Amino acid sequence: MSDRLIELYPFFQGGMNEKDQETGNSELVSSVMMRFDAVRRRLSQIGDMHREVVTALRTFKTLKLYTNTKKRVGSVPGVDVGDIFFIRGEMALVGLHAATVDMEFIGVEDSGDREDKQIAVSIISSGKNADKTEDPDSLIFTGFGGTDKYHAQPSDQKLERLNIPLEAAFRKKSIVRVIRGMKDEKRTHGNVYIYDGTYMITNMWQEEGQNGFIVFKFQLVREPDQKPAFGIWKSVKIWKNGLSTRPGLILEDLSNGAENLKVCVVNEVDKENGPSLFTYVTSLHHEVINIRPMVDPCACGRRSCGPKSGSCACVQRNEGGIPYVDGVLVTRGPTVFECGGSCPCYVKCKNKMIQTGLKFHLEVFKTMDCGWGLRSWDPIRAGSFICEYAGEIIPKGDDEEDDYIFDTSRVYKSFKWNYEPELVGEDAMNKVFENISVSSSLVISAKKAGNVARFMNHSCSPNVFWQPISREENGVWCLYIGFFAMKHIPPLTELRYDYGKSRGGGKKMCLCRSKKCCGSFG
Repeated sequence: MSDRLIELYPFFQGGMNEKDQETGNSELVSSVMMRFDAVRRRLSQIGDMHREVVTALRTFKTLKLYTNTKKRVGSVPGVDVGDIFFIRGEMALVGLHAATVDMEFIGVEDSGDREDKQIAVSIISSGKNADKTEDPDSLIFTGFGGTDKYHAQPSDQKLERLNIPLEAAFRKKSIVRVIRGMKDEKRTHGNVYIYDGTYMITNMWQEEGQNGFIVFKFQLVREPDQKPAFGIWKSVKIWKNGLSTRPGLILEDLSNGAENLKVCVVNEVDKENGPSLFTYVTSLHHEVINIRPMVDPCACGRRSCGPKSGSCACVQRNEGGIPYVDGVLVTRGPTVFECGGSCPCYVKCKNKMIQTGLKFHLEVFKTMDCGWGLRSWDPIRAGSFICEYAGEIIPKGDDEEDDYIFDTSRVYKSFKWNYEPELVGEDAMNKVFENISVSSSLVISAKKAGNVARFMNHSCSPNVFWQPISREENGVWCLYIGFFAMKHIPPLTELRYDYGKSRGGGKKMCLCRSKKCCGSFG
């Protein structure tokens, strides 16, 4: 931990009170998660790529920026079944699973027997303890000891240490939180952790393991009436492997091959046979022919821009460095500058994001009461690029009868997403300006021509935000609108953003049903 960071601690004003630390809620959990990921991204951007997680976790623990420290049996306030985590430490910060091993237990007061003084409250099904069956309603958890790393030589597992709390939960019929660890397909190394709800240990036994030594096995069965979580992942995996057709499938690829990933259309609500006809385009079209060049082409000579690309003119325009790290946007700002058409870098340059196509398997689906919507088969990490708002640029005022409009001049609710400079050892005055302001109004219509973004519905509590992105084409800086994940988004969760309010009035009824729903938008 840097001396500079320690010096700034006494002046840090973003702490949490003891009550919020002990017991949280959905807003506190969301805040902790967003603040932590913002710090992690910034640490990666400024060169701490391999230790950013350790540094960020240490900072948050030092400043007590966490919630749900009170250990409990059952659900955790503010954490919903189906929530996802990309780092184990995130689960510790919100109180879902604080142990460094795959089982967490709590002490039991007024217990006469030693075996009853500890009881399991949560497990992570991963690694050597992982379930092999991938049944969405039950799992087999392997016990600890014997053949694991704590013993110099392989031996039989015994009813001791970490196996005692599991046996106590079985004997007392106490529910246990279950987190499933799955390989993250978007990262070479790393898992995605899915909170799969509460389970009951219904059976335990001993059997001979693969190496001939005895191991403990614990069977857990999912409690009824919980929304699907891991079950969704299992279904998506089957669809991707072509082993089963997506239920309600109307069209296999809405883009008709225009996108690098297929975009299916699904209706499980009624008999409507798809959205109204439109021309599918993958990007916003700018007329740049016969326009006087406004910039000098970049001539840094790099094939792939990165954090140390100081000579790249495009990267230099992003004052904090290259805007994307590990495939995600680091900070929101007035404009993000990407490498453009005249740059010598490859297509897969790290400073090219929205121009390289879809990164997730998206589907257009029929909602219950908001027409057609958009969601992803894949888990989406906070800061990930989702799609561009493609369409036609139209004059301001020509959008009165158009329901497929994006207008930068509308009034959008403010929210905090960027990192706090104090948490990365920087001066508090170095905050990145988050309020988006486009010098000239950009109005895009996707009524006649557009892409998947036209199906994204409004929400007063959005999980997606928009970001102006500029890149050079034929010497002219052209503006585009990119959509990014505001938070971690589980598979088959509807993607929604804030439509904003028109400065001239005119409102529509809001049906987003979020806790912050204002009743109208537009």
